[in-house]
Amino acid sequence: MSKQTHLSRQMESRHVLMISLGGVIGTGLFLSSGYTIHQAGPIGTLLAYTIGAILVYLVMLCLGELSVAMPYTGAFHVYAKKYIGPGTGFTVAILYWLTWTIALGSEFTAAGLIMQTWFPHIATWIWSLVFMVVIFTVNALSVRWFAETEFWFASIKVIAIIAFIVLGGLAMVGILPLHGHTSAPFLSNYTRNGWFPNGFGGVFTTMLTVNFAFSGTELIGITAGETKDPAHTIPTAIKTTLWRLIIFFIGSMFVMAALIPYKQAGVTQSPFVLVFKAIGIPYAADLMNFVVLTAIMSAANSGLYASTRMLWSLANEGTIPKVFKRTTKRDVPLVALITSMLGGILALLSSVYAAGSVYLVLVSISGLAVVIVWMAIALSEINFRKAYLKSGQSLDQLTFKTPGYPVVPWLAFILSGLSCILIWFDPNQRIALYYTIPFVAICYLGYYLNQRYRRTHAAK
Repeated sequence: MSKQTHLSRQMESRHVLMISLGGVIGTGLFLSSGYTIHQAGPIGTLLAYTIGAILVYLVMLCLGELSVAMPYTGAFHVYAKKYIGPGTGFTVAILYWLTWTIALGSEFTAAGLIMQTWFPHIATWIWSLVFMVVIFTVNALSVRWFAETEFWFASIKVIAIIAFIVLGGLAMVGILPLHGHTSAPFLSNYTRNGWFPNGFGGVFTTMLTVNFAFSGTELIGITAGETKDPAHTIPTAIKTTLWRLIIFFIGSMFVMAALIPYKQAGVTQSPFVLVFKAIGIPYAADLMNFVVLTAIMSAANSGLYASTRMLWSLANEGTIPKVFKRTTKRDVPLVALITSMLGGILALLSSVYAAGSVYLVLVSISGLAVVIVWMAIALSEINFRKAYLKSGQSLDQLTFKTPGYPVVPWLAFILSGLSCILIWFDPNQRIALYYTIPFVAICYLGYYLNQRYRRTHAAK
């Protein structure tokens, strides 16, 4: 089985654009964004999300040059292997696979719980099983089925956020009535309790979690190997990353913070439900539950796709057994797909039966994993550009060039690294370092011991 760079190229431009947007809009924005405002205050939240959006954009600019020059399935694992080292490539792939596989378990549980609000007599696990079958089937049929499903899931999320921003904006200026307010709130909630009501430390803590909220944008790199015209589609998706993050994340946060006093935010229910109810939207809770359900299904769909491609990429590079590289007639890596789904089921079981031990360790590692992947992307871009010029090629030959090289990749690397290091100063998140550092060390050690074992047996 020879090495190949990509699977079947069936994704169109509209799929990649919506996947790159849908990948980052998860349940965190709909459910836990109010808690962020509660912790950091309105101005602090906007500041943290703005810095986070800039960091993600810097990482995406680095990924753009790499994925257009080398549109491979499993993208950044291959880049890290080639331009940093094989041990790093293996570790990046395992961390990323683990991130999405752990997410699968929590998403299926959450979907079951939401369905119970409408069908209380049907057990949660039955709904979880139904959603597992649906998401597995969609991914098993073809990459086209995955992309089309993700397009519509993401579209629902986008429509909900646009409606929230428009209706909330009208309520801010008094065009729509707001329950509990005799006059338009405008920006009064921003300054009522001072700029930083919980001190600047609240902003600092929020910044550590914002990066995790933005994880998913790097899915663009995974799709590069199955996109019809990566040289055109990938740059378009990346160039629009910043304004999309500003409109959808910072825009909704701006409206949310203006309408909900920071002490009430995140205390009882989704801030989206609070605002829609205050405006008088009928069935606001049910509508938002439906939107959250589609967000959960979207995350599970993307998660299964991303984790499957990572396993296929590892097998394609010869790092893990070749059986994981086997595909169906429609170029779906079925063994890798089944393995990733089983990983998600095990994660779900560990969340039920070992929540305080095994699951806690897995969640802690997966929380930091994406930021480590971002560091690897930035460093791969730095080393790729050096190697590219050293080989005698001209920058004019690159279809997409990271602007501001080497400042942009170095800034992306340093800011991502800082967000890992600064976790130490937050007692609630420090545990992530305790588990992630040894896990990364085990990945490196395991890789090199395996390589030594294989060389010894090959020599005999």
